[in-house]
Amino acid sequence: MEFDFDALPARERYKLMVSTVVPRPIAWVVTTDAEGRVNAAPYSFFGLLSDDPPILSVGIAPRPDGELKHTLLNIETRREFTVCLVSDATAEAMNVTAADVPAGVDEVALAGLTPVPSTRIGVPRIAESPVAMECVVHDRLPLGRRVAVLGRIIALHVHDDCVLDPQRRYIDTPKLDLVGRLHGESAYARIRDRFDLARPDTARITEAAAAGRPVPRTERF
Repeated sequence: MEFDFDALPARERYKLMVSTVVPRPIAWVVTTDAEGRVNAAPYSFFGLLSDDPPILSVGIAPRPDGELKHTLLNIETRREFTVCLVSDATAEAMNVTAADVPAGVDEVALAGLTPVPSTRIGVPRIAESPVAMECVVHDRLPLGRRVAVLGRIIALHVHDDCVLDPQRRYIDTPKLDLVGRLHGESAYARIRDRFDLARPDTARITEAAAAGRPVPRTERF
């Protein structure tokens, strides 16, 4: 079935996108306001865009009443923020921070989480998060009702027990035990169910293409 996005209202396009582009990693975006008060909110319109420069993006929609979210206001004031990824152990705390609370309420404290100082910027990160990235604003792109904030990663923190080899930058990704956003209002996924595929053999695929025959599928292991 085809869905003509030009003919659909924004809410219907949103429903189709979030139920098909899954799982989406969840970014806790931590900011501070002009008075230094901490704000933390989870976002799944989030992803990596570039490694050189190291850029990530966060898509921030307005509040239900149309006002700008505290996250965006704080980012535009301070021009820096941290992104902390959500693990299975912190999923319930993440859910608490999703509540639309008044400005000035410290969601990190509200969820029983621990703020720790960053090393390069003045915004804290969440100690319980297995991965945290310190970011400065690279750009701001208005996209209709959302604003895409592009952050340049200037420091990355990973829990010690999740680092296999610091010299070779090898991370024990499964041990991070991250969760992702699925469809609807309450569906999430863990990354524990995984499989591997061998890298494609370019020479074999080129030979098959020249002969006009399909390439056997790579076996999972």
